[in-house]
Amino acid sequence: MPYGHARKIKVLVVDDSALMRRQLSRLIERRAGFEVCLARDGQHALDQCRSEAPDVVTLDINMPVMDGLTCLSHLLAEMSIPVIMVSSLTDKGALATFEALELGAFDYVTKPEGTVSSNMETLGDTLIDKIRAAVTAIPVSHEPPAHVAAPASPGRPTDTTAARTHGFAKPPSRKLVVFGVSTGGPGTMEIILKALPGDFPVPIVIAQHMPARFTSVFAQRLNDSCALEVREIGAPIALTPGVAYLARGDADIRISQRRGTLTAKSVPSSDDYFWHPSVSRLVASACEAVSATGLIGVQLTGMGHDGAEEMARAYRDGALTIAETEHSAVVYGMPRALVEQGGATVQCDKHQVADQLIHWLS
Repeated sequence: MPYGHARKIKVLVVDDSALMRRQLSRLIERRAGFEVCLARDGQHALDQCRSEAPDVVTLDINMPVMDGLTCLSHLLAEMSIPVIMVSSLTDKGALATFEALELGAFDYVTKPEGTVSSNMETLGDTLIDKIRAAVTAIPVSHEPPAHVAAPASPGRPTDTTAARTHGFAKPPSRKLVVFGVSTGGPGTMEIILKALPGDFPVPIVIAQHMPARFTSVFAQRLNDSCALEVREIGAPIALTPGVAYLARGDADIRISQRRGTLTAKSVPSSDDYFWHPSVSRLVASACEAVSATGLIGVQLTGMGHDGAEEMARAYRDGALTIAETEHSAVVYGMPRALVEQGGATVQCDKHQVADQLIHWLS
C-alpha cells in the first residue's frame, strides 16, 4: 500500500483453524478497523495474495497442503508483502519462527496458551502494533550496503571484522557493553555478534524483547554461529569477557557488583516496565554496577522507546552509545527515541556496529 493512501489497511489472516481465523479477524477488525481477508493454508494464501493484494499477512506455521515456511518462501520470492508469523510457544515453534525470520519474515507473535477464545485478547495490542509497524517499515536487507556512511567518530576503522580473534593490546577502560533490541532483532544481533572476535575484551549483555521459550533457542543458534560464546542468563552468573549473555524472555535482567565481580541475574518482570526483558532496567542497573563511564550502550531496531531515557542519561554521565541508523533499522522506534533525546555518541548501520565497538575498546 503506498504510504499516505486513504484506504484501510488490508490484512490476510492465514491459519488452518477456522476458530483461530475467526478470532484473529474479529480482533483485528474490532481493535484497529482494518479490512481482513482469510486463507486456510499456504496455497490458499498465495492465491489470496494474488487476488486480494493485502498489505500485511499473518501466517500460521503448521498447516496442511502447504506449510507456513514454504508459503513464506514463495511470498518473499514473488511479492513484496510483510509477513508476521503466528507461532506456538514451544521449542519446535521457536525453531520454526527463527527459520522464518532468517527467510525474511518481518516479525512474529505467539499464540496464546489455553483456550483460544478466552486468551486471544492478550495478543491484541501486540499484533495490532506489529501490523502497523510492518505497513510503514522500509524493507531492509541483511546484506551490507555497497557504500555505508561512516559515523561521526574520528579515526574509526572501516575494515569488516571477520577474524576469530583480534588481539586487543590493553585492558579497556569500558567494562561492559549492553544492547537493547526488539522487532527485527534476531537477524540484526546475528550480524553484529558474528562480526565480533572471540577474544572480545568485555562482557556483552543483551535485552531482546522475546518470550521465555524463545530466548534459549535464540541463544543456542547464536552460540553455534559466532566466535563469541553466547548464553541465556538464568541463575546469577559472573560476567566474563568474550561471552554474550542473553536475557531470559518474559523476565528482566539486573547487573550488579559482588565482591568486585560483575554479575547478572534474571529477575521477575516488573510492572513498572512495559517491555520485557526491559532495556531500561538493564541499563539502569548497569550504570549502578560499573558507572556510566564504564559502559557502552547500543540501541537497535525495535518499536517503542524502551531504554532510551536511561541510555541518554548514561550518555550525559559519560557512557559511549550507538543508535542504529534509520535506513538500517527494521523499525526505527527505539533508536529514534535515543537520538531525539540527544543520547547517541554515534549512529551506525548494523554492519558498522562491531567495528565501532572494537575501535572503542582497542
